[in-house]
Amino acid sequence: MPDRPSPKDATEAALFDECWDAVLSYADLCTAGSAAAHDLAMEAFALGVREVRAADAGASRGRRTPRLPAIPLMLTAVRTTAAAWEAEGLGHRLDPDLRLWLNSPQAARYPGPPLHRPLALRALRDLQEADAALLWLTEVEALPLVVVARRLGLDPAAVSGELDQVRALFRDRCRRDHLDTPMDAECRSYARLLDAVTRPAAAAAEAPEDLSRHLATCVGCAEAAACLRPHGGALPAALAGGVIGWGGLAYLERRRRAAEVRLGPRPPVAASGEAGDGGGRARVVRGSLLAAAVALSALALTVSLMPFDGKANDGARGDGGRQSVADPGVLPLPTGPSTGATPAAPPSSPAPSAGRPTATGTASAPAHDNPDPEPQGTASPTAGEDAPAPASSEPAAACRVRYQVVNEWADGFQATVTVTTAHPLDAWRVAWTFRDGQRVGQMWDAEAAQSGPRVTATATEYNRSVAAGGTFAFGFVADRHGANSTPYGFRLNGRDCAVA
Repeated sequence: MPDRPSPKDATEAALFDECWDAVLSYADLCTAGSAAAHDLAMEAFALGVREVRAADAGASRGRRTPRLPAIPLMLTAVRTTAAAWEAEGLGHRLDPDLRLWLNSPQAARYPGPPLHRPLALRALRDLQEADAALLWLTEVEALPLVVVARRLGLDPAAVSGELDQVRALFRDRCRRDHLDTPMDAECRSYARLLDAVTRPAAAAAEAPEDLSRHLATCVGCAEAAACLRPHGGALPAALAGGVIGWGGLAYLERRRRAAEVRLGPRPPVAASGEAGDGGGRARVVRGSLLAAAVALSALALTVSLMPFDGKANDGARGDGGRQSVADPGVLPLPTGPSTGATPAAPPSSPAPSAGRPTATGTASAPAHDNPDPEPQGTASPTAGEDAPAPASSEPAAACRVRYQVVNEWADGFQATVTVTTAHPLDAWRVAWTFRDGQRVGQMWDAEAAQSGPRVTATATEYNRSVAAGGTFAFGFVADRHGANSTPYGFRLNGRDCAVA
């Protein structure tokens, strides 16, 4: 494995300690192989260091230049470096979907005129750097408040109150920036109403039906709705998608899994969706039409950021056999009902668990220096969807499945499947059947295939092996029309699983 950057002074050492794993994680999403990921991360880190030094030099001369906190600054440097690779003829080293996005009008928003940049990017840059760092580390990096307080030198007893104040400041900056944004007459007519119905005091109020329809069709106003409602559950996705751009939601999911593996799962949060101890947040936005529209805004925002080639299965990457982990929030999901035959009289199954799945499976050695511990699993070598593996190659797989809907909106949802196996696996394949015509649009940490209501998730190269008693997990986004019942018929390598 190539060497990591060698910090030349205390400034670079501090940036390396804080940012390197995040930079490498996003570079891994952006590239087509481990060597390319490392090279992109190295170049981006060097670019980020230069930007930090330039900003510090300006501050020493009395000119404060608005600057993102260290981690989002470094992540935008990864995006900038990837764009330079594409322009210099090195695009073959990048993820194909990223290349499509880099050559689309959406990518031009980021270096373009300030008033046309994503609202979350503008508002985060407008905050004081320390305030912006508190918001980013809590919402996107998914670190518990006590860890954030220690990193930023804050009082752990007072950091929760400071976070509430920063959220309010962020909302105010978003409101001002939204009103300053050039928009058509229809959006302008809804701007002040959107501000009114997203205020904390109006959280329980139902939005007017015409505003809800507008939010479901206007990407810019949906982006604003997510930013203006900092306690509604859509803020992390709005920040990640608005600041990073392509791959924002996939990065967000990776960082949450990494935080869980390193620090343990967070305690349950209150049903109201307010942040609790450790910075936990409610994942499911329910209730009024506005709440559904705000949850949809995270999807709508990132739909505008990356085109999708229409495939449900990303396929495995080359150069080390890693799967391209695509952004689950940037895909235009299928809008038609399932075309497959629906099984007759499906058996009943329990509702999804309210707890968050944990990624605690035994980790196999990664193919490259990946800072994010990934849940481990396996891909079945058999061709049949549910055919049991030969007894000579794999023992019987007793298993337990937890299916959790972690977020949903008017016509779609995000879910996580966590599987515990009683036997060691060197390959895995999990299958289930949807009840209500749901269609998987994108999957991460597994390769997806769907035939009618039956879905099969197969392990990637980096998470094939699972120890006896180990747990692996994968997630996906899908569209729905009406009901969203828990699937049934879960099977691991062709053998029935109990649903937890």
